[in-house]
Amino acid sequence: MLTLPKHNRYDYSPIGERKDYSWPGGKRLAFCTTTNIEVYAYRKGTGWDPAKKGEPQQQRNYSWRDYGNRVGIWRLFDMFEQLKLPAAHNINSLLYEYHPQITDKIRSRGDEVVAHGRTNAERQGDLWELDEKRLIDDVTQEIAKREGRLPKGWMGPAAAESVVTIDLLKEAGYKYVMDWPADDQPFWLKTRSGPILSVPYPAELNDSASIIHRENTAQQFADMIVDQFDEMIEQCAAQPLVMAISLHPFVVGQPFRLPALRRALKHCVEHAKSDRVWWTTPGAVADFCYALPPGVIPGEGPAMTARPMR
Repeated sequence: MLTLPKHNRYDYSPIGERKDYSWPGGKRLAFCTTTNIEVYAYRKGTGWDPAKKGEPQQQRNYSWRDYGNRVGIWRLFDMFEQLKLPAAHNINSLLYEYHPQITDKIRSRGDEVVAHGRTNAERQGDLWELDEKRLIDDVTQEIAKREGRLPKGWMGPAAAESVVTIDLLKEAGYKYVMDWPADDQPFWLKTRSGPILSVPYPAELNDSASIIHRENTAQQFADMIVDQFDEMIEQCAAQPLVMAISLHPFVVGQPFRLPALRRALKHCVEHAKSDRVWWTTPGAVADFCYALPPGVIPGEGPAMTARPMR
């Protein structure tokens, strides 16, 4: 009999066999808009290229990505304010040093900061455990120092993980991760130090994956958002769901892509059944899940109902 390599992080759980619950206020669809605000090394390390896959790092692709910090994110902030959308931001911790105006804006909006490594110029998947622990500690301490509280969530650069990443994150005090796009509901992941929550995050509804890798247009990406929302607003009558959108300011923050994104988000906000929607953040989703009775969220969660997180 063929035996495939396996993990022990979670067990199989068909969505139709799970317990029902609703989000705060009886809502059925949690809608999370998440940006990725990143800093890169100049001519070194890793990073996407706007023209050719696998190109070496040089001034052109560095500058293209930096456009997102200089211009794109500010256009997205304006859009979120126009549509009255909360947002979460996956940030490299070096953002505080390189572009503090962005983190000041996030703080003034009351948005969530999600830990996103030190820089997207590096990946943690190949690090020795001690080195990865130091990386995670660096990020955690920097965010805690700047924000006055520990970050709740982690989303690794390029969603990269080693075999011990979520063990280290749990031990560093993280409550949830977004590197496991296996579900439309949160579920518990097993670690050597107890459970950590997986909050849905899109590998598909992600402008980088869609536009850069699959070479879709802005309108095609916007159509994906609309179709996802229209389908999930109906599906959520049967099960509580999470719809997450991943936005990179250097991709969707380009002026010619903004109108399609704006139309798509406006469609969601103004939908006839938008009263079913909880416009929220991944951290708020995690808080709610930790406060539910044991056994409601799929997987082996905490033995006792946890208090709401800070």
